[in-house]
Parts: sequence; structure tokens; C-alpha cells
Amino acid sequence: MSEYVAPLQDMRFALELAGLDEVSALPGCEEASPDVVDAVLEEAARFTAGVLSPLNRVGDTVGASLGDDGKVSMPEGFAGAYRAWADNGWNGMGCDPAHGGAGMPHLVVTQIQEMVMAANMAFSLCPLLTAGAIEALALCGSDDQKRTYLDRMVSGEWSGTMNLTEPQAGSDLAAVRSRAEPQPDGSWRVSGQKIFITFGEHEMATNIVHLVLARTPGAPEGVKGLSLFVVPKFIPDADGQPGARNDVRCVSIEHKLGIHASPTCVMAFGDEGGATGWLCGEQNRGIEYMFIMMNAARFAVGLQGIAVAERAFQRALAYANERRQGSEAGVKGEGSVAIVRHPDVRRMLMRMKTQVEAMRALAAVTAAARDRAARHPDEGERMRAQAFVELMIPVVKGWSTETANEIASLGVQVHGGVGYVEETGAAQYLRDARITNIYEGTTAIQANDLVGRKIARDGGAAVRALLADMRSVLAALDAASLAEIACVFGEAVAALERCVDFVLAHWRSDAGAVLAGAVPLLMLSGRVAGGWQMARAALHARRRLEAGEGDADFLRAKIVSARFYADHVLSECGGLAHMVCCGAAGTLDISAALSPGRQA
Repeated sequence: MSEYVAPLQDMRFALELAGLDEVSALPGCEEASPDVVDAVLEEAARFTAGVLSPLNRVGDTVGASLGDDGKVSMPEGFAGAYRAWADNGWNGMGCDPAHGGAGMPHLVVTQIQEMVMAANMAFSLCPLLTAGAIEALALCGSDDQKRTYLDRMVSGEWSGTMNLTEPQAGSDLAAVRSRAEPQPDGSWRVSGQKIFITFGEHEMATNIVHLVLARTPGAPEGVKGLSLFVVPKFIPDADGQPGARNDVRCVSIEHKLGIHASPTCVMAFGDEGGATGWLCGEQNRGIEYMFIMMNAARFAVGLQGIAVAERAFQRALAYANERRQGSEAGVKGEGSVAIVRHPDVRRMLMRMKTQVEAMRALAAVTAAARDRAARHPDEGERMRAQAFVELMIPVVKGWSTETANEIASLGVQVHGGVGYVEETGAAQYLRDARITNIYEGTTAIQANDLVGRKIARDGGAAVRALLADMRSVLAALDAASLAEIACVFGEAVAALERCVDFVLAHWRSDAGAVLAGAVPLLMLSGRVAGGWQMARAALHARRRLEAGEGDADFLRAKIVSARFYADHVLSECGGLAHMVCCGAAGTLDISAALSPGRQA
């Protein structure tokens, strides 16, 4: 079983495509010089390969466990790895220096996150949720809450969670029943049960800061009546240190298909009279604040998809070069060869590799846009960047995670029969990948968001701006004599544009027909946006080759990857477009076919 090795050359190339030089020129990003970024990435690669990756196997085979005392035990080595993670400053790499963070731009942090997730996906979930809680508190918390919590959470001394889901309230948060009652001292008594709480209980951090959605007395029904509360595991004392144990307990952890070392907790608030919490922000704006965490988490889960796909590809590539079986097609008398020389194995590996490259590049471009949206001095540029980010988050999340499942499955297929055996490690990536297109909003939820909130709401302005950028790249491909890529990419862009026109023409009159094709539209959007980045990669590689810069073999491989992606991935876009524009009738007119008594 191979250990993870960070694909630093590919990551540096993605940073170039995303415009690291422009991002480092933004106010507050001046420290992100090429030399500094390179040193950070090198050190992150050493940490993830040397500390986190070796724990991946024990995390999967042993997993987290809940004792009779209500404490969650982590697999051996995890607590030490978390201390090393925190002590070396990785937890605050993208956080505000005012609270002890390094202030690195999103673009750089995205590459570090991918490394951590690929090395040990279960471990990565603890800092992922903490980062979302930090962002929510920084934007919505009171000054006292910021003073009490942010420095310790940024350092990793304390961790954070988000508590939304309840047994009767999964994707429908309007059904949340947890309650919060005001107290004379300004605090609130929070009661209720939350499920699927990632790292809701553990001993790696000295305190856990739960952000909890609950209803206050007299609040409106539905999501408009939800407020957000800060409920720490230990109530901070006068010195800000963990004090009395709060009335919040983990009552069970789920037994899951994958990510076994990530404790997924059922949390009980107020079994002994009420957990002490403090209102975060204003009453009845909890869902608005929680979406700050959710948007950051959705982008991060998209990165998980990229990361687990990269890990699956690395394992499959290593096996394909080791395993000898059969002779090479068209070659006589050579004997058995490594299976990487068989055409269909090459096809599978290239489908894995090129889609990982496309996803990584799109995530990097989106991360760079997040930096511009937050820091660019021109308001118009900030608004354009934010519109692009909002358009891309459901795509990065939905497309990357769905594709990760395909890639992890291909990884098992490359191994053949032994891929189905746990000892090879290939099966773990498929099991771990399976949650990514479910949690933080299923693919259908991402697709509905893309169609209703991101395309229809602004009349298609953001997506048409993106299509214009794609067409400028298409023109550049023609000018650079990359006609084979240009031809297929042009057809894919036209397919996406046709679907956008369909959505805008039918959203108000027949929303059901549009939503019937929402997931195919999301997948089409991801594939075409990925093709946009692969086309840009081919152009960038061609320019560098012509200038005599860089690793010539690596750059030529980028052009080959773009050609493969066009021929094998973009070529399928026409079928997706047909589903979007013509597939509603067969989807919606099936009540008889899906009747519960149809086989009686």
C-alpha cells in the first residue's frame, strides 16, 4: 500500500493558472510571495506524507470509538498528529493575523487543504469544521465572543463544529425543533438533539465550540425563526480557560461506510436542564450566519473530492506500474508487461488523471476569486469575483464529489479483483468518497442552488460572463493551432449555453421540468468549466514551451491531458445537454412506474 505524495508540480501549475502573482499583489496578501508559497507547500507536503498519511490505514481499520463515559477515543497517533498540526501553525494558515493566523490567501490554503485531505481525509474534517466556525464567529460574533474564542480556535487549541441536522430535520432545516430560552444573565438555555455532528466529541482539543441552530420563544415558523448560538463543551472561566462542563453530551457515534476515524456524533443538548449558550449575532438570522459556514464547508468538501480522487489515482498508477500481466497489444515475443501498457488501463488512468487536473484547476481559480472578492481595492472587481464564486461553489462541490466517486471506482477497477480486497487500500478511497456527494448538501441540493439561485435569479448574468470567458479561450485555442481541443471544447460550450437558455426560458413557467435536469446541468457545468481550465492549461503549457521555460516533458504532458479530456470527457457533454433540455417528460411522467404497488 503506497503512501500519499503531494503532486507539487501539478499544484504549482494550478497556482500559475489561477494567477498567484495577481493574488499576492492584493492588499493583505503581500507575504504570499512565490518563494514563501513554495516553502509552505514543500513543508506541507512533508508533514502530510510523514505524519498524516501513515495514520490513514489505522484510522480506517480501527476508527473512532465511544466509551461508556461518553468520551470519544481516537485511533493511536491521531492526538499526537493533531498537536503537531496545531503547534506548527497549520490550523491558522488562512486565518487573520490579528488572531494568530498566518493570513495566507485562499488560493494557497486550498492547496494545503487538498494535501491534508488526500493524506488523511478523516483527520482533515476536524480542522475543516473549525475553519468554518472561525469564519462565522469572525463575521457574526460579538466582540466578547471573538476575544474569548477566536485566538484559541485559530491556534487549534480549541476546535469547532456546526450543529444543524436533527432526526426530523435533514435537508429541510425549517423542521428544526431545538429550543433556546433566555436567561437573566444574558445567556440562553439550549436544549435539543443534533445528529451527524462531525467531531462533536473528541479529546484532541481542550475545548469544542459548538455553533447550534435553535428556536427562541415566539420566533417565526420555518427557517426565518432560527437563531445561532455558541455552546462550548466547557464554559470558559474568567481567564478564558475551559471551566465547568456544559450540559452537552455525545450519546452515540454512527457506524459508517467510510471516514471511520471521523467521529460522527449524536449530540444531546440540555439533558440535565439546559446547555448554556450565547446568541451569535441577531435573533432569527441563524440560517444566514450558518450559511457562512456551509458555503466554506461546501467548497472544502469539493476539495475533499479532488483529494480522494488524487489519492485513488496515485494508488492505481502505482499498482498499474507494478502488476505484470499479459503481453502488450501488437507486440510479439515480449512476455508479460506491466498492465499500465494495456490500452484500456491507460484509458482509465488518463480519465482519472485528467479529471483530477481539471477539478484542481477549477477549485484554484475559484479560490483566487474568493481572494479578489474579499481584498481587491475596486468594488466592481470584488462584485464580479463574488458573483463567480457563488456560481462556482455548487459546481466545485457537486461536480468534484460526483467525479471523485467515478475516479475512486476506476481505481478499484484498475486493480481488478484485488481492488475489491481491503488490504490493497483502493476500496477505502471508494468508501470515503461516497459521503462527499451527500454531506454539506447532496448533489441535488447543489444543482437546485445552481439553477434557482445562481442562474435564474440574476437572469443568467454570472453564467453568461463565464461563457464569454470560455469563448475567449476558445478563440485563443484556434490561434495557437490547438484545433483538436478547440473543436470539442467549442461544442461543449455551445451545449452549456443551450442549457442556460433553456433554464431561463422555462424557470418561471415550468420549474419542475428545469429541476428534473438540474443534476445533469450541474455535471455539464463542471465538465465544461473543467474543460475551460484544461484549455487554459494547454495554452499556458504551449507558451512556456515556446519560450523554452520549465520542464518540457511536464508541459507536453499538460497538452496531452487537455487533448484526452476533450476527447473523452467533453465529448460526452452533448448527452448531458439532451438530458437537461429534453429529459423532463420521461422523468416526471412516471407515477405509475414508481407506484409502491406496481408489482403486486
